[in-house]
Amino acid sequence: MDERRIAARFAGFDQDGNGYIDREDFYVAAKALLAEFGVTARCDRGQSLFAGAEAFWQGMAGIADVDGDQRVTREEFVTGAVKRLRDNPDRFAEIARPFLRGALAVAGAEGDGIAADTALRVLGAFGVEADVARAAVEALEAGGSGRVSEDVVVRAFARYFTVPE
Repeated sequence: MDERRIAARFAGFDQDGNGYIDREDFYVAAKALLAEFGVTARCDRGQSLFAGAEAFWQGMAGIADVDGDQRVTREEFVTGAVKRLRDNPDRFAEIARPFLRGALAVAGAEGDGIAADTALRVLGAFGVEADVARAAVEALEAGGSGRVSEDVVVRAFARYFTVPE
């Protein structure tokens, strides 16, 4: 995976831009999503999102935090998360699933996923540029249905972070 792609993927996790990924980055992302959808942290959906954020952080730290300092540097991200999971994107998908499930619930997901325009709002809350978000949602929509399912979101998320192409 080239340096530019790695930097973009790392920056996607480093929400506060301090040069490393830690628990707070996952909470910053959760708070941004709650604010976007006007959902409180204390309600069931908010609690589910924060529980998912914690589970995702624990999974990421378990894979990449080599020195155990409770933060993942760019180097640890590259050698830990990216290299270790490249051959097994399903493992990364399962680490991310609780957080993504919580995010979809906050966004009002139903049995068949979320509306494409809602998916754009989710990506925007996570700091994804509008043109990139639009292209991603168009690629993920099920046959032009205007909906994006949880399984599709989880698989696409995992592939983005683990597959070089």
